[in-house]
Amino acid sequence: MKIICIGRNYASHIAELQNERPDEPVIFLKPDTAVLPKQFPFVIPEFTDDVHHEVELLVKINKVGKYIDARFAHKYYDEIGIGIDFTARDVQQKLKDKGLPWEKAKAFDGSAVIGDFLSKKVFSSLESITFELTKNGKTVQKGDSAHMLWKIDEIISYVSQYFTLRTGDIIFTGTPSGVAKVASGDVLEGFIEEKKLFRIQIK
Repeated sequence: MKIICIGRNYASHIAELQNERPDEPVIFLKPDTAVLPKQFPFVIPEFTDDVHHEVELLVKINKVGKYIDARFAHKYYDEIGIGIDFTARDVQQKLKDKGLPWEKAKAFDGSAVIGDFLSKKVFSSLESITFELTKNGKTVQKGDSAHMLWKIDEIISYVSQYFTLRTGDIIFTGTPSGVAKVASGDVLEGFIEEKKLFRIQIK
């Protein structure tokens, strides 16, 4: 499986990091080694002292597809989940300043938290799915898929123009504002419409 991530998909987060609003989706990849094993804590890597949490809605691909029309994209996923794209912000900034790829800051081991998934049938509308991240019991990020610059079906269609999507691939759909540094001892919990789907301890 591969992990496909969409950057800069919420205007509030773009403004938060003072980035330029893109004309098309920003895509980067994480290897399968980035997946944090279930029940494992997230250990802050030695090469950074500024890791940020970025909570995101996830989509799990259920069949092979290429050049998918947005009208048919809904046939390529049955489940919606939630996860974290951990980002070494200090490393990322140095790479961005030099015009270099982000992988060292985004794709390191353990940088992808994948929580539990829910059937998309439980949602009254995929156009407005609310989700949030709490840190030590306090809400730090809140999002709504209604605020995505590119909706789920549009993302699947766009990505499939470049990469063949395969069963089990995961798409991270972008993070809302509220990203912040994590510290040893923090506990992060992710919710979709008040249902808790992951709990991660930081070490």
